[in-house]
Amino acid sequence: MTARWYFDFISPYSYLQWRKLRSGPLQAHAITPVPILFAAVLDAVGNRGPAEIPGKREFAYRHVLWRARRDGVPLRFPPAHPFNPLAALRLCIAAGSTVDAIDAVFDWIWAQGNAGDSVLALAPVIEHLGLRAAAVSDPPVKSALHANTRAAIEAGVFGVPTLAIGDDRFWGDDAHEFAMAVLRQPDLLDDPEMRRLASLPVGVTRG
Repeated sequence: MTARWYFDFISPYSYLQWRKLRSGPLQAHAITPVPILFAAVLDAVGNRGPAEIPGKREFAYRHVLWRARRDGVPLRFPPAHPFNPLAALRLCIAAGSTVDAIDAVFDWIWAQGNAGDSVLALAPVIEHLGLRAAAVSDPPVKSALHANTRAAIEAGVFGVPTLAIGDDRFWGDDAHEFAMAVLRQPDLLDDPEMRRLASLPVGVTRG
């Protein structure tokens, strides 16, 4: 079974799920990390991120920090959030979107609490990964990020992180156990009630 993991470094939820993916049952499967631009996904689906909604923003930050502490995951927010993640995403792609590259960028931004919004801010990570700073701005790298994001939108991704296992998509770190349950029991989504939900009528819409 193949799996694709769509993520953006702007998302602390992506960071939390990455820690689980690094040590969980998907280690035994072919998982392909796919860095995408979350802002472009939000634009495509006409939505706003949790950090763009007053009240929800503060709650989400505190909840994320509480969950990280509960699970023993080091987490320190960067100096400002939301931030522009383009440099971090392009760095990841320039480094081949490898496990080491993803680890390094997430650790820099979310474990250490450093800025990740520019090539200058990410200079220590770039050096650690043995890359040139100019590599982050290479046209093929920019094109790859655009292609990743476009493909994610076409695949029905509407948020990050999203774990796609076969044809099924699981959105959010809080859906991780649901995804793992389906991995253990592939027919879990095939019972009549699960199938009925796919065509459940809409009762009312807001104008």
